[in-house]
Amino acid sequence: MTLPAHRYAIYLAPSDPFRTFGSQWLGRDADTGAALPAPAGMAAAPDEWVKAPARYGLHATLKPPFRLVQGSNGPMLDAAARDFARGREAFDAPLALCALRGFVAWCLADGGSPPMQALADACVLAFERFRAPPTAEELGRRKPDQLTDEERRMLDAWGYPYVFGTFVFHITLTGMLDTAGQRAALERLGAASGKLLQAPLHVDGISVFVQPEPGDDFIVARHYGFNGSTTDGAGAAHLDA
Repeated sequence: MTLPAHRYAIYLAPSDPFRTFGSQWLGRDADTGAALPAPAGMAAAPDEWVKAPARYGLHATLKPPFRLVQGSNGPMLDAAARDFARGREAFDAPLALCALRGFVAWCLADGGSPPMQALADACVLAFERFRAPPTAEELGRRKPDQLTDEERRMLDAWGYPYVFGTFVFHITLTGMLDTAGQRAALERLGAASGKLLQAPLHVDGISVFVQPEPGDDFIVARHYGFNGSTTDGAGAAHLDA
């Protein structure tokens, strides 16, 4: 019998070709948990660049990782995700490489996207009823003393500093790097993935990722298309438990 996962998260799993390139860059397939070779024509990224983001899988955060509140379960979250996704309109979002808060990511090319902001805001609200209150230790990991007043208010209210007015869409590609490391990562990624950025990211669904046990890597449980389709990942059983 599969038990509920330690934590769940509502993520945007990028569509191809971003998904394939980004997963190979991180060296890990979030759908299966399997290791992946580097993208064709480039050397593998240094481990210190990708070790941290690879644990979470290639994604953009919509509702950050949370433990299930007492009285909820995987099937209830699954049903909510199906209802949330079904019937939403797909949209395109042009991306660009950027350095953000000490790491490198794909960010919105124009600095903002009303459809993306609306999707993120709706996810925070729709899945809040499933979120157990964070522990003091979990809040401490967000380094509240280093946050702005607004980010701290968001952390206190929603368990995460970067929602609503402080939300910045990003698909994380490196861990925290010094200035030289960020510059080197931007240069390598720019040379290898520049053609990807000539076309926008197509957003047509959301995904539930799971962390089976404390300290485990996150894996995909299920993808939910706006057209009503679903695709299981290796962690699907944690939504059915």
